[in-house]
Amino acid sequence: MIQLGVNSVLFKEYDFAQAARSIAACGYDGVEISAIQGMCEHLDLSRWSEQKEELQAIMQENGLKFLSMEVASLDEGRLRLAFEAAAAIGIPIVNIGPGGKSGVEEDLAASIATLTNLSEIAGSYGVTLCVKAHVGNAIYNTPTTLAAMDQISSSSFGIDMDPSHIHRSGENAEEALPAVINRVKHIHIRDCKGRAQGPGPIDLQACGRGDIDLYGYCEAMVQGSYNGPVVLEVIGAQPAHALDQVTAVAAESYGYLNACLKKLGAR
Repeated sequence: MIQLGVNSVLFKEYDFAQAARSIAACGYDGVEISAIQGMCEHLDLSRWSEQKEELQAIMQENGLKFLSMEVASLDEGRLRLAFEAAAAIGIPIVNIGPGGKSGVEEDLAASIATLTNLSEIAGSYGVTLCVKAHVGNAIYNTPTTLAAMDQISSSSFGIDMDPSHIHRSGENAEEALPAVINRVKHIHIRDCKGRAQGPGPIDLQACGRGDIDLYGYCEAMVQGSYNGPVVLEVIGAQPAHALDQVTAVAAESYGYLNACLKKLGAR
């Protein structure tokens, strides 16, 4: 059955214990812990071994699982730390972006070469590395995702299929998913209004608030026999957002996704 989680970046203004309590109260199964330098480091990779027991205890106390970690960096040194931490803490997937610029063939080739190398390193730690098509980056739509899939054979490599980026790249995510589903190992999910460059304010990223056919996307997931994590990734939370505001985004999204997946027999 599909497991639902939240990327802790939504709770970046709060500590990880509070984030986990709120995520569990919404009904989620697990958490993607944010290790995004300069944005949200609930997991500080420079001292992960000091945090390990505390983080594991917080998860156990709240009945949650670690579903993934987001690092959003292509730096090999930083990712080696991430893979080491993931293996030790019990985090199966590390998520990154592809880098480079859209429409530049040399950037696409370089991105694929980098991902090939990093996937092999991830595999040596028993961890899966996932990358998502990202608006403005070298891998940004279905054709560029397929190019990466074709050239990266490692079983430690997977696609993190985020419908909001595919939507904002001009495709319909529910129609695009079947083409890549056989290598999808993680799904970031959120909604958005229109096809603008950014995802918009946090309340309009709540699932069901925007223009993406997320029910159709969930249906494509189930028809494609996907059974990995589906993680709400909402970015842009600010100090002005009170805890109840960010929790409401998570709760609303859980209700929408859980209802869709229950109707489809996947929860």
